[in-house]
Amino acid sequence: MITTGARAAGRVIFLVETERNIMTKRICLVFFAVLFALAAVACAKTAPAVATPADATPVTVLAEPEAAAPEMTALPEAYEGLGIKILLEQDDDMMNNYSVIAVNDAAPFKDADGKAVSGVAVNTDGAKALIDWLMSDEATQIIATYGVEEYGEALFTLKEDKPVFTGDIPMATDATRVIRLSTTTSVQDSGLLDALLPAFQEKYGYSVEVTAAGTGKAIAAATMGNADLILVHSKSQEEQFITDGYGKKLEGFDSERLTFMYNYFVLVGPVDDPAKCAEAGSVKEAFTRIAEGKFAFVSRGDLSGTHSKEVTLWPEALAITTDPASVAAYSDWYLSSNAGMGVCLTMANELEGYVFSDKATFLAFAANGDAVG
Repeated sequence: MITTGARAAGRVIFLVETERNIMTKRICLVFFAVLFALAAVACAKTAPAVATPADATPVTVLAEPEAAAPEMTALPEAYEGLGIKILLEQDDDMMNNYSVIAVNDAAPFKDADGKAVSGVAVNTDGAKALIDWLMSDEATQIIATYGVEEYGEALFTLKEDKPVFTGDIPMATDATRVIRLSTTTSVQDSGLLDALLPAFQEKYGYSVEVTAAGTGKAIAAATMGNADLILVHSKSQEEQFITDGYGKKLEGFDSERLTFMYNYFVLVGPVDDPAKCAEAGSVKEAFTRIAEGKFAFVSRGDLSGTHSKEVTLWPEALAITTDPASVAAYSDWYLSSNAGMGVCLTMANELEGYVFSDKATFLAFAANGDAVG
């Protein structure tokens, strides 16, 4: 059941009725869908890269408003103040792999209308420096311990067969200093980039401009020539990116796609768990229970890696895909938000609905008592 309540200024105010019927729920969900669709349209265009002075060292984050990372604090017991919690995790179907790919400087760049884009300058040397560093001991030590102090566990795990770099990282030059990274929201919302990039920049003199969006949008930005490398988490989309000629194999590595770490997706839902998802034998069974009971579910709906994974978990009979038309018949319980993970968690918390999230972002979200940004 969807519950609603008055919120502080800037929050959506829900109408509360004594008897909440299906029509009320449908109105709330449709309202949210329209609101966030309009917000997504306003933020759809990728911001252009801005030149950075030679002595610049801070991270420049050009992120979508809804994807702003919450500040990391200690995790309250039982997610104090939240109406949602983790119900399922570490199912085999919920592993979430992250890969980094350098952008091919000779790629067939196109704009949003499919027209060829000329004069694209890709900083291949800068991209290689950052990728080499991510595969080095310096970066892997940060990744391996990130989250342990705040949450008692690492939020990301290095893959045993990850690529390894043991050479020297070159210092930045005027020509290579600014590196454009197009990435998924989870590594930003979780705070991982805030832990990684300053160490790289301060030691080697680079300035990394970060644009964070869902994987689909992050990859699209690179195909338009707006990135030097991508850090994303959707195997099928990554492989298509390479097949289409946008990936570049760097010297010292065996392939364009370098998969180096993972975490787990989690199924998050109401504390009282009306669908009894926590009792399900698998995440797919849990999704079946949500669908059969028509319990509110908030989807990213943005072609992100999280969205792409989510649609594979529904019963085949529903024929749910990343195509918005495929969920039109389920609008009384399935909300396609076309928004970032932080916004979706906020919506699920306010609606007391279910949502599919990467664990790292949920823990960062929960640590702040539903704060986004």
